Amino acid sequence: MKKVAGTTLQVTGGGSGTGISALINGTTDVCQASRAMSAAEKEKLRDRYATTGTETTVARDGLSIYVNASNPLTEITMDQLKEIFTGKVTSWKDLGGADSKIIVYSRENSSGTYVFFKEHVLKNADYTARAQTMPGTAAVVNAVAKEKFGIGYGGAAYAKGIKILKVKKDAATPGVAPELANVKDGSYPLSRPLFFYTRNKPSGDIKGFVDWVLSAEGQDIVTKVGYFPVK
Repeated sequence: MKKVAGTTLQVTGGGSGTGISALINGTTDVCQASRAMSAAEKEKLRDRYATTGTETTVARDGLSIYVNASNPLTEITMDQLKEIFTGKVTSWKDLGGADSKIIVYSRENSSGTYVFFKEHVLKNADYTARAQTMPGTAAVVNAVAKEKFGIGYGGAAYAKGIKILKVKKDAATPGVAPELANVKDGSYPLSRPLFFYTRNKPSGDIKGFVDWVLSAEGQDIVTKVGYFPVK
């Protein structure tokens, strides 16, 4: 808005599903999403606008596992994460920690992060009914920062005041941190792209905005806020 006089950008949160619905309903020009649009969503867009939309990757993320700063754990396997978030493991004792109940924090089901985690970690199994649903990643971070025995997940950019665990693909492989080199080369198991979706190929002011996000200046901001550049 500072660079282009007379331009107003209005940003609303709510999760990837909320943004994609707004794109389909015609109430936003650009939808941000941390997951790919589903076939059903593309079909709805096509039925209304005769287009399946345009996907632009604008950043990369290392979906991170948050625990309280006092937690002695430094790494966790994908199988252990699945067991925790499906409710099969309920005590930190089973992971070499204190004999205390694990307090699980998750996102709401309209969140792309919720969907990505369910697909890639839970293998589409159901989350435990004990999981406390939070309205945003910042809320997950805040909860874990205050709860000694908490665990949650979210984007690398939000990790303030908590500990991020290294993630192991399996028990035999080393733990990998969600850092630039590991996210870029795919060695971090929970690397993911972050998207902009538009109904059509960007043009006019929308193209100007997308091009700026993909410029050196825009990608520098991606890095400053804690995500990873695509360029």
